[in-house]
Amino acid sequence: MAKVIMVQGTMSNSGKSFLVAGLCRMFKRMGFKVAPFKSQNMALNSFITKDGLEMGRAQVMQAEAAKVAPDACMNPILLKPTSNTGSQVILNGKVYANMSASDYYANKKSFIPYVMDAYKKLDSEYDIIVIEGAGSPAEINLNENDIVNMGLAKLVDSPVLLVADIDRGGVFASVFGTVALLDNESQKRIKGIVINKFRGDKTLLTPGFDMLKDHFAKIGVKIPVVGVIPMTKIDIDDEDSLSSRLDTASTEFSKDKINIAVIRLPHISNFTDFNPLERRSEIVLKYITSPNEMADADLVILPGSKNTLYDLRWLKDKGFNRNNLINKNLIGICGGFQMLGNNLTDEVGVEEGGSETGLQLLNFSTVFAKKKTTRQTKTKIMNLPDFIDNLSDTAITGYEIHMGSTIDADEKYFTISDISENGGFVNKNILGTYMHGIFENDRFVDCLISGLIKKTGKKISLNDNITDFESYKDSQYELLADLVEESLDIERIMNILNIEK
Repeated sequence: MAKVIMVQGTMSNSGKSFLVAGLCRMFKRMGFKVAPFKSQNMALNSFITKDGLEMGRAQVMQAEAAKVAPDACMNPILLKPTSNTGSQVILNGKVYANMSASDYYANKKSFIPYVMDAYKKLDSEYDIIVIEGAGSPAEINLNENDIVNMGLAKLVDSPVLLVADIDRGGVFASVFGTVALLDNESQKRIKGIVINKFRGDKTLLTPGFDMLKDHFAKIGVKIPVVGVIPMTKIDIDDEDSLSSRLDTASTEFSKDKINIAVIRLPHISNFTDFNPLERRSEIVLKYITSPNEMADADLVILPGSKNTLYDLRWLKDKGFNRNNLINKNLIGICGGFQMLGNNLTDEVGVEEGGSETGLQLLNFSTVFAKKKTTRQTKTKIMNLPDFIDNLSDTAITGYEIHMGSTIDADEKYFTISDISENGGFVNKNILGTYMHGIFENDRFVDCLISGLIKKTGKKISLNDNITDFESYKDSQYELLADLVEESLDIERIMNILNIEK
């Protein structure tokens, strides 16, 4: 039976995913076999496991930190919003249904057996399970049917660390208010407070701990502050659209760099695809929402979408069209790839039904189907656009997540694969592909950068000293574990787990 500890937050984006990943790597370095777990995740960033199952990217990142293979059991319920009031429900890695928020809430408790089966599998295989909550445990209007915060903590009898974001201000109010709104049993489960994203002089902060202790005493609670994590830039995948990565309005393109514009669709999915590009010194990456912003872009990327037809209409309304895209170096990924075609048809209501004329930049059409394609892909490049250098026989890996199939294709294949009949298409300066994760292939990115350097004529040197992406990610997890060990009272954490350090 595994030891268990849970990280909950006073609000979304307080640092739960970050802290869970740090604890996973820290425990791994101590010699424990560790697994992350999040019973219910709402995010449009997802991943496909080796066995073709879909799960949230945050738990994949945490599994990488723990140096274990991602397993859909680590995230048994994934909610992928398709609108403001509905989501596609992924259960145990497979599509279960499209449900409105009210329908899902009403049926939440029926998912408990699936959550517990997934948890029990991990419980039998690992030494420590680090659980991540969602949002805040103090959503008092939702707590009756909770299966992701205190409701889950009670089911698995887990102690809780409560993490709060001080950078937004009001940290003591958010901590005290969260605790005060909980029932007595839940209050007792919280064994420590973690202050995250701190800047400045810590001596100005610590007097507040005694004041917080006094306020806790008034409601009969004793919860210590077990650590203060300073604001630190560590490059790990983000969970959702609250990520600061997407806030690049002030970013300026440079004549001395390769400028890449990613169109920020309303339902952008898997923006983690582009994280590997941010670490390259030769690149400036900017998320844009209007055609004017792509004037100086050397490459424009249309990303994936969870509501492709809606986002295609948004794209047109914003002024993105065939005329201002046809001469751009352009990559479309997944839903963005489908938008590049002639027509998109959703007769079976996979998204919101209906049809829409595409951007007509590649000669194919898309028909949506209820069956979802979820698979990892390894392929070799067959044809390339004119802005990517020759990759020869270099294999690239990625994964596919889509509910549409390509028909009436009349373009050169981008890839040739033993399992993917239409990995993508090429037309001179345009590349479209279903493959996510292509920028995690270092050789592909090198050839993309060198090809754009040649085509634009910019006087830029390719950085030959770049660390391979896997090693780079691992170094970031090591930095994160160092930060957690330096910032938290580890002896107290181990005591909470009832483990001798």
